[in-house]
Amino acid sequence: MNTLKPTIALTLLLTLLGCSGQTTTTKQQSQAQEKEQEQDLVKQPPIPEQRPTEVSQTFAISPQRIMAQPAMRMVMPSIQPHYIPEKSSENYQHIVTNPLRVVSEHPVSTFSIDVDTGSYSNIRRMINQGNLPPKDAVRIEEMINYFDYQYPIPSSTNQPFAINIEMMTAPWNHDRKLLKIGLKGYEIASDKLGNANLVFLLDVSGSMNQPNKLPLLKKSLQLLTAQLDNHDRVSIVVYAGAAGVVLKPTPGNDHISINNALDQLRAGGSTHGSQGITLAYQLARQSFIKGGINRVILATDGDFNVGTTNIDTLKQLIEKNSKSGIGLTTLGFGQGNYNDYLMEQLADIGNGNYAYIDNINEARKVLVDQLSSTLQIIAKDVKIQLEFNPDQVAQYRLIGYENRQLKREDFNNDKIDAGDIGAGHTVTAIYELTMTNATNKLIDPLRYQQPKYSANKGSEIAMIKLRYKQPNSDTSQLITKIINRDLLTTKPSDDFQFTNAVMAFGELLRGGKYLENYDYLDIIELANQHKGQDDFGYRGEFIQLVRTVVSLRKIEPTTQGSTSSTN
Repeated sequence: MNTLKPTIALTLLLTLLGCSGQTTTTKQQSQAQEKEQEQDLVKQPPIPEQRPTEVSQTFAISPQRIMAQPAMRMVMPSIQPHYIPEKSSENYQHIVTNPLRVVSEHPVSTFSIDVDTGSYSNIRRMINQGNLPPKDAVRIEEMINYFDYQYPIPSSTNQPFAINIEMMTAPWNHDRKLLKIGLKGYEIASDKLGNANLVFLLDVSGSMNQPNKLPLLKKSLQLLTAQLDNHDRVSIVVYAGAAGVVLKPTPGNDHISINNALDQLRAGGSTHGSQGITLAYQLARQSFIKGGINRVILATDGDFNVGTTNIDTLKQLIEKNSKSGIGLTTLGFGQGNYNDYLMEQLADIGNGNYAYIDNINEARKVLVDQLSSTLQIIAKDVKIQLEFNPDQVAQYRLIGYENRQLKREDFNNDKIDAGDIGAGHTVTAIYELTMTNATNKLIDPLRYQQPKYSANKGSEIAMIKLRYKQPNSDTSQLITKIINRDLLTTKPSDDFQFTNAVMAFGELLRGGKYLENYDYLDIIELANQHKGQDDFGYRGEFIQLVRTVVSLRKIEPTTQGSTSSTN
């Protein structure tokens, strides 16, 4: 009986699996065959069964044929292996925290503004999945700028943004002051936007075959196109191994054609991003709307793993087209192989912004609620320069904007590219200051240095300068403003206080070097007290994220997510 039981069990198992009567193979042979079949599925996705008239195609089309052909259909295979990367290979630029500067040695600070928000929604995704984010994924300025603030709105379009300045004592050290510089772009209602010529450049490679990638991408773009009318144009280009046009330029109110083109997309193949970008720009140029919005929207997980390996060539292509009036916005999706560094770089070069879409609510925020700021640029190459008065300020530190630093001479050079502001965008920068009368300075003053400032400037904290260009101009305009010590207030706005909570959260995620004993519970208390108006619940969600990090640190107090960084 003992010898018969294994035989009976094996026979029953083979019968259940439909394998009875077949020739058995060794375990090694079976595994090898399965692996080979899986590779074949990824490299050459099968044609769907029972659909003989619809063939999966990826094809390159000459610019001359694009406009001559009727709306082209690309039917992608409906049966695909679920792509799961073996391990995380997400890529982030290595960030070196801005150092503390002595005013007498480095009186001038110059940087480019940044309106990207991708870092915040990306680290939110990680925290909600139960992981602490890697330090290099945390860009504090993008966390701060994720939230909207009640800054004054410009009274005239002649100056595209208003400046808001506040100063208060730092909650973690009474010897430190926080200086906030806020910009608010003038707002344009979505129905007042210029006519839009939008080309969706969509990654449909095998790595996009995950629920939080291609399916979320399609729903996100449907939210955007639902707001377009017959004066707008939408085109769709896909890339996966080769590039092809799924939808030629189509009126924005033809929602049936647009949604059908999006619905039919399936993920399969490898990624050839460079060829797709070239084709997308060709379409954008042929449908160019003079005086309107001309933009390529690249939606991908950033995994450009086939085709050009020369990223510099790719950047040159994007820069050339941005100068001719065709911008680039990047929308990031997914995880595992996500290339955050590349997504941010391409958007910066393309005079656009970068957002990470981790759920449908974020898609609505970026592509519906903030459609004007996502698509319509109101000021380009915006630079900020502060000169601090050594009579009042001994030391300073710019919080965030590490990869936006400019040389002092870059400020007046109109050939140096900088950040752009969209309609209604709010942009915030925070400096931590140590005043000359502070008792606790991190850097001792030099013994033999003598002050060289003018006595009549003794009450000035700093002078701020802003340079910007109108969207259709190559010549910058200058704004200057004096910051006086009497701006220091004991009753800062709720917006400023909440901003400090977000900033401190980012600082702690990056190690908290300058926050002394200030901790996550202090941040929760500060944010709760100054949450202010929260119509969409983003500030309440932030507080819950901080609470989650408190819990996660009890599980993994000294480790953070493992991903690659690029210098």
